[in-house]
Amino acid sequence: MVKLARYLKPYIPAILLAILLLFGQAMAELALPDYMSKIVNVGIQQGGIESAAPKIISANGMRLMAAFMNETDQALVQSQYALTGASIGDQALYEKYVKQYPGLESTDCYIQKKDADQEALGAAFSKAEWGFYTVMQDSAGASGAGQSQATDVNAAELDFSKIYAMIPQLEALPEEVKQHATDAADKMDASMRDQTGILFVNAFYTELGADMGGIQTAYMLKVGLVMLLIALGSAAAAVSVGFLASRLSSGLARDLRRDVFQKVESFSGREFDQFSTASLITRTTNDITQVQMLVVMGLRVVCYAPIMGIGGVLRAVSKSASMSWIIALVVLVLLGVIFLVFCIAMPKFKLVQKLIDKLNLVSRENLSGMMVIRAFGTQKFEEERFDKTNQELTRTNLFVNRVMVLMMPAMMLIMNGMTLLIVWVGSHQIAQATMQVGDMMAFMQYAMQIIFSFVMISMMFIMVPRASVSAVRISEVLHTAPSIHDPERPKDLSGCKGEVRFEHVSFRFSGAQDDVLHDISFTAKPGQTTAFIGSTGSGKSTLINLIPRFYDVTEGSITIDGIDIRDVKQHDLREQIGYIPQKGTLFSGTIASNLRYGDEDADDEALKEAAKIAQSLDFIAEKPDGFDSDISQGGSNVSGGQKQRLSIARALVKKPKIYIFDDSFSALDFKTDAALRHALKEYTGDSTVLIVAQRISTIRGAEQIIVLDEGHVVGIGAHDQLMQSCETYRDIASSQLTKEELQ
Repeated sequence: MVKLARYLKPYIPAILLAILLLFGQAMAELALPDYMSKIVNVGIQQGGIESAAPKIISANGMRLMAAFMNETDQALVQSQYALTGASIGDQALYEKYVKQYPGLESTDCYIQKKDADQEALGAAFSKAEWGFYTVMQDSAGASGAGQSQATDVNAAELDFSKIYAMIPQLEALPEEVKQHATDAADKMDASMRDQTGILFVNAFYTELGADMGGIQTAYMLKVGLVMLLIALGSAAAAVSVGFLASRLSSGLARDLRRDVFQKVESFSGREFDQFSTASLITRTTNDITQVQMLVVMGLRVVCYAPIMGIGGVLRAVSKSASMSWIIALVVLVLLGVIFLVFCIAMPKFKLVQKLIDKLNLVSRENLSGMMVIRAFGTQKFEEERFDKTNQELTRTNLFVNRVMVLMMPAMMLIMNGMTLLIVWVGSHQIAQATMQVGDMMAFMQYAMQIIFSFVMISMMFIMVPRASVSAVRISEVLHTAPSIHDPERPKDLSGCKGEVRFEHVSFRFSGAQDDVLHDISFTAKPGQTTAFIGSTGSGKSTLINLIPRFYDVTEGSITIDGIDIRDVKQHDLREQIGYIPQKGTLFSGTIASNLRYGDEDADDEALKEAAKIAQSLDFIAEKPDGFDSDISQGGSNVSGGQKQRLSIARALVKKPKIYIFDDSFSALDFKTDAALRHALKEYTGDSTVLIVAQRISTIRGAEQIIVLDEGHVVGIGAHDQLMQSCETYRDIASSQLTKEELQ
């Protein structure tokens, strides 16, 4: 994967933007449980009251609370509240609050200033409120009416007229009594103390005639609206990241396919011997798709999951540090499951890609050789061969899928078990007043987010090995150095006459122990035809494939006009060559597009002339669309002879200095063969013509015939000379022609 990382360089801005959006999405997702906790704790349980410090409190209420505050808290409260009433204080502030708190008309009140320190005020009021509660409990217990009085305080159903009448006595309480109440407040859990304080705030608001239902509804709507906006922002970020990831991964796949294709185009025969056609197809399609899927998922998961996991842990611990051991336990179990799956599945992913190669190979052979299969009646054998390969791939895929299928139930079991554990432990803490219901629910959601983060990471652990195998296979192609290179300082072949000379040329295939061509020397001159003949496997096609540098010689040299072909750019060299392969290959398109393959600028007259010389004009004219007639893939809608003639016409359109015919007349009848060779002789003019043939009649008129036998030159000369001097040639001729034809 690292070797392919350079392909991400053009997309760095998109990656950074996606990471920024993912961070924003993660922060939004992590904020939602906290707001849900506020709705439960504040909106439902606390009636929409957020702090133990009231926003507005009557003057008597403030005097009551001040009786249980120390000097520091009294100074703080004095600085954070402003006295307001119908005839005193800030009248604009009075007008603002009197509608919401009608009791302000009949009593002066203290209103919290805009920039008040809520945390400090909340602590001061909650301690004072709990101190008052403690004193009331103690006094009620001493008078024998403890339960009734305590119940009144707990229910926040306070008779303020009686309590305010007691303010002088409460202010006159001994300092040790007040200190005892303050100490009790300090020892009390802050959350429980705040809950008691909020009950008092509720009572203070009720005293002033506030609509408590309206306060609760307003709070719920406010928090709900914030949650909705956060959720919409999260969704927008998710959609944007999906868009960026799709564009990025598609662009990466496009670039990889382009470079793999360009690399394959630069391969010589040696590299094609190393990679099978089926394997190259798989690497260009399936393997790149695997990498594309990894990128589109990885960009989201690799960045998003860690943020969610780490953020979830921090927020969960902030809600309840005492239950953090649950998350640690679940994470350890998850890591164990992921590791087990990884160890089992990893070897199978490597095997799957190799089996896909094998299946492609079998499929390609069956499709391309369908006529042979039918002719020999081996459909059943090929079906069994395909079925065997298909079953092997299916079994491997099923094994991997079963392992993957087991992961989700395992994750759900772990998640549900974690939920039960959180509810069980959290309910005990709620009963002990050390946790609120909303906090437990938020902790549960954060734990779920942490688990889902690990689930997403585990999915990446499954995808990464398979994509890694594919990336290695792609990298093998991209980093395969072609054995044939262009020179750093190429020589110029322009003005080429086309004289081809072999000087002591030997050649062996990569990995072979012996040469297939041995010390071959000859000269093919412009305006002449040089033919090659020999038994099957004698090295004819191998020899002429050295001229366009499909392979490079092992020893010796090949020159054109005295210039070593290794000192010329491959493109410049092949511009001088018209190559007609042994197996005629046509491309999907039209007859005209195939003929213009060698010269895009060729006009219609050039196409007609080339087709006429190649003896293909007649059958082209018979087609309704003529030169615009469609050619299907591989030229399957024309006969073998027509395919060869069109391949010859394609080379003629190019008008090169060197023509190479690699047994290109084998599918032609004798009459067409003779007519084509006669026309070629006039058309090729001063070009060099090299012909590989099996039939003596095809090359009989050649100025120079080279006879090969097991990679050795056993005879060079014209037909009559070879009949006298070369036994191998004489045997071939005698096997094909009668005595009368030989004379």
